Amino acid sequence: MFNEAKGFGFIIDSASGQEIFVHVSGLVDQIREGDIVTYETARGKKGMNAVDVRLA
Repeated sequence: MFNEAKGFGFIIDSASGQEIFVHVSGLVDQIREGDIVTYETARGKKGMNAVDVRLA
């Protein structure tokens, strides 16, 4: 779930089903709703954030 207008959303991890917050500042590639991506995680102020997000 990524809202292009707002610049943030959530990635659903395919292995765990966990939702991970992603902000436009963590993107390497432009992504859209439904894209399959790879990413790293980093601790943010409110929990884990997806960073270095790339199209798979």
